[in-house]
Order: sequence, then structure tokens, then C-alpha cells
Amino acid sequence: MLVLPAELTHRQASGALAMLLQGLRADQGPQIVVDAGALQVFDSSALAVLLECRREALAERKAFAVKGLPAALAGMAGLYGVEALLPVIA
Repeated sequence: MLVLPAELTHRQASGALAMLLQGLRADQGPQIVVDAGALQVFDSSALAVLLECRREALAERKAFAVKGLPAALAGMAGLYGVEALLPVIA
């Protein structure tokens, strides 16, 4: 499981994405799960990071899901019309 940091804003986006993509490529499983449970401070960059991670997962023929997506970030995804692209698991 890949884990998001507690803070993911424009400032941390590049580093967080690089870390996630490295973990994604190393993971040999059929599904990539990103744990967003620790995420407390974020902006729309967090959505961009998750969507890019999803794109890479699908390019590698892996399923993608998010665990512990904060309600405010889920609301932002709905506002931007991308909530269906970020399946949430319990």
C-alpha cells in the first residue's frame, strides 16, 4: 500500500508523486491502493497527484483505489467531476 503524507499541497506535489510512482512501479500486485488517511493539509494538487498515480497504475494494467480519502478531498473531487476516477475502499 502506498501512503500519502500528512501535507500535500503544490509545494509537496512533485516529491509526493515521485515517491508514489516509485512505489507503484516496485509493487508487483494487481492493485495499487493509496492510503490517504494521514492527509490533513491539502489543495487541488493532491487530486492531481492521485489522478496521475491512477493513470500510471492503469498504464501498468493494475487496478487503482484510494483508502481513507478525507471528506473534503472527496468533495473537491466531486466539484471537479473526477470522483468516479478515484474509487474509495474501506
